[in-house]
Amino acid sequence: MAVNPMYHQTNQRMEEELSWIRRAQKDPECFGPLYKKYHEQIFRYVYQRMDDEETAFDVTSQVFMKALNNLNRYEFRGVPFSSWLYRIAKSELYQSFRDKKAERTVNIESCQLSEMIEEFEEDSNEINKKRLFESLAKLKEKDMQLIEMRFFEKRSFKEIGEILDITENNAKVKAFRAIEKLKELFNVKN
Repeated sequence: MAVNPMYHQTNQRMEEELSWIRRAQKDPECFGPLYKKYHEQIFRYVYQRMDDEETAFDVTSQVFMKALNNLNRYEFRGVPFSSWLYRIAKSELYQSFRDKKAERTVNIESCQLSEMIEEFEEDSNEINKKRLFESLAKLKEKDMQLIEMRFFEKRSFKEIGEILDITENNAKVKAFRAIEKLKELFNVKN
């Protein structure tokens, strides 16, 4: 699986990011570079799950407010700062769903669907795309989230583990099980 440079960083970039975090922990006005670097990513993550732009902006704002207010609790664990932001975003999304009883949606581009279909079958025609989309809709929230992070966001298992607050190995096992459930749903003939 190809690594997405948008979500993966070099050691040099991680060190630079860590220095931004340490400065922001001392002076909240130094949070700007972190906000600028991750705002669009976090917004897309939230928006893909809500499909309501206004609410997605509100939730994203809450994520960064919580991050700023709790920055003194942040601990570097060898993964990008975004992993911590995604954990906050996940929590804020769930809170928003509970508060508004919002309906969860997923925005998936056809090229991403084609990649997933190739995992299951060689023939990636429109009928299979429809079957895959229907299969994805039947997955439980936690399984869908794993598939989104692994296939659509191309995150490493280490990052997935950090975001979900589980071990890297547990992330691998859970992702494998989610894919198996999706394959099972996809291969059920109607």
